[in-house]
Amino acid sequence: MSTAIVVGAGPNGLAAAVTLAQAGVTVTVLEAADEIGGGTRSGEVILPGLCHDHCSAFHPVAAGSPFILAAGLTRYGLEWRWPEIDCAHPLDDGTAATLYRGIDRTAAGLGNDGGRWRLLFGRPAEGFDELAADITGPLLRLPRHPIQLARFGIPAALPGSVLARLFTTKAARALFGGVAAHMFRPLHLPFSAAVGMGIITAGHRHGWPVAAGGSRAITDAMAALLQELGGIIETGVPVLRFADLPTADVTLFDLAPSAVADILIGRQPSRLEQAYRRFRHAPGTFKVDFAVQGGVPWRAREARRAGTVHLGGCFAEIAATERIVSAGRMPDRPFVLVGQQYLADPARSTHDVHPVWTYAHVPAGYEGDATPLIMAQIERFAPGFRERVIGLAVRSTTEMSRYNRNYVGGDIIGGRKDVRQLVLGPGAGWHPYETGVRGMYLCSASTPPGPGAHGMCGFHAAQAALRQLVVPSALWG
Repeated sequence: MSTAIVVGAGPNGLAAAVTLAQAGVTVTVLEAADEIGGGTRSGEVILPGLCHDHCSAFHPVAAGSPFILAAGLTRYGLEWRWPEIDCAHPLDDGTAATLYRGIDRTAAGLGNDGGRWRLLFGRPAEGFDELAADITGPLLRLPRHPIQLARFGIPAALPGSVLARLFTTKAARALFGGVAAHMFRPLHLPFSAAVGMGIITAGHRHGWPVAAGGSRAITDAMAALLQELGGIIETGVPVLRFADLPTADVTLFDLAPSAVADILIGRQPSRLEQAYRRFRHAPGTFKVDFAVQGGVPWRAREARRAGTVHLGGCFAEIAATERIVSAGRMPDRPFVLVGQQYLADPARSTHDVHPVWTYAHVPAGYEGDATPLIMAQIERFAPGFRERVIGLAVRSTTEMSRYNRNYVGGDIIGGRKDVRQLVLGPGAGWHPYETGVRGMYLCSASTPPGPGAHGMCGFHAAQAALRQLVVPSALWG
């Protein structure tokens, strides 16, 4: 029987392990931390009984992930829960643009831009389950649904600033810009509309759910399935050099490219090793969790019912902020994401104290304290917020890297998503999962399709490994 080692028990490592085990491979997962989950870990960080997601929080793409749907993770404890409003984007006049799972309800709140919103996202959202087969994997392959991919891909290839100009209202432009900013990329550059298109399209099909009990429920469910299939998970086992690797027919790394280059030093073709070491990371994140008495007092009432709140002002302000951060400077008003997961999952709160999850986009490796800036951005749209905070926990870019070694410089998205790295992966080749060492594959978010708890990077890397092993049942995917 074939054997596999998977290094890293985040969602991609576990998805790879499950995919291999389903094909009859004997799998062992090695995780450096004391618990599994990678970016999906969650737990108490401020007060007993208050559950905070440590990184990954909302899951529009994971809820529609072909791997997660096929794996049937709801049988292993994963339960999705949805807020009333998926996302709100407050503006300085006290109003807010709102994103609902239903595209018609979203369009109805965008005035003259409602028809344009429906035209841009309607058909891709209706066909998202078919579209997902093409956009959640390597882009350099024959599409299964070419017409649907073209409808999605043409606008996705545009700069976010160009796509935003399709809208005439401040609300619609800001709403799109806030989602597009998830790419951590200046919005005037090509392909900077891609993540916004993907998240909004997925959200109009599957919503922006949270996992009941915390995002760790996603990887807990994967682990339960893997163990049912006979897989083994070992925690507290760091792999830092080649000698740390047990012998196996295939090895998959849910790691940053530079970490893989360190492990495989001298074994990769020189071109690939240099590419892995030159891999460019995205700007960083500075995370602050709050315990808030009575919730955030948003001026815009819609934000009080939204699972996710984007704080960045109008589109022009968001675009300027992302340019500043990408240039390595810290803006006075950073783009801030606020998570109110407890609105969909009330068990995360204790009495009238609620966990509020936030992070700001900051330069890579930012060494300052962004806490006052994050609080000021929230206060800008929710006067009186400071008085309601009864506790907080801070993770700087350095602490984010310590929490998860894949988060180099605080980069939580697995590298800069420019055209080259988005399409070709770290090796800039036709086979983004291959490391250049036979039997060894990269399966982290640095490979297509990129960040999220969807597990698709791991799934596709495992498929590449199975093709090498020539396991007949591998053809199921």
